[in-house]
Amino acid sequence: MASGATVTTLAAITALVSMYVEASRMGEVLEALSKLDNIEEFSEVTGDFDILSVVSCDDIEEFHNVLKYKIQKIPGVKNTVSSIVLGTFKGSRVVYGSPQATLVPSSSEPDLLGEPSSIE
Repeated sequence: MASGATVTTLAAITALVSMYVEASRMGEVLEALSKLDNIEEFSEVTGDFDILSVVSCDDIEEFHNVLKYKIQKIPGVKNTVSSIVLGTFKGSRVVYGSPQATLVPSSSEPDLLGEPSSIE
């Protein structure tokens, strides 16, 4: 790890799960998702998908079970597309001063564009 870097603790597995939903069942799907503990947040969105969610689990087996036996079993969910989060560098999930997980550049390190970071 780079000197001066700050890290954040995330769940062992965080995934973005996009869902295709039957339009007539959107309300039911939103209600069912709100009851699942592993779903940290979700939004109805425009574009290729109908819902985008953030799912956190202790390990890949738990994620598999949440996806296959909970999310995909909700009546009205037609299909899902999942992406495992490899790191979070900006946003509400970055917690400064935590002892593990995602590397966040310190103010003395260049950002991805080679410019000094404004993180203090």
